[in-house]
Amino acid sequence: MINSESINKMKDNVVLVNTSRGALIDTEDLIKGIRQHKFHSVGLDVYEEETANVFENREDDIMETSITSRLLSFPNVIVTSHQAFLTEEALEAISYTTLENAQSYIEGHVIKQNLVLPRE
Repeated sequence: MINSESINKMKDNVVLVNTSRGALIDTEDLIKGIRQHKFHSVGLDVYEEETANVFENREDDIMETSITSRLLSFPNVIVTSHQAFLTEEALEAISYTTLENAQSYIEGHVIKQNLVLPRE
């Protein structure tokens, strides 16, 4: 959704915040936009490379080529470690969905959106 085409259409000095899905933003295009001073500030709770970095202790690693290190190098970018899910409501919804999926499986129902199909 947010890529070089949409970034070029934005006004200058916009504020971008993503707490939804990392894949909504093409991070390479975002980095280009940041370098072109298109953004006043960027706040990311989710981003494309987060799984490899956010859920692991990487404090002793040197991440010279990672998207994370490039994003963190900008003074107008804040990256948080996927904290938006950490609300009582979100955790309750996650628990409810998990139990619902387990019950459906026990009853022999296939929930198509839960299937991970092989890539063609």
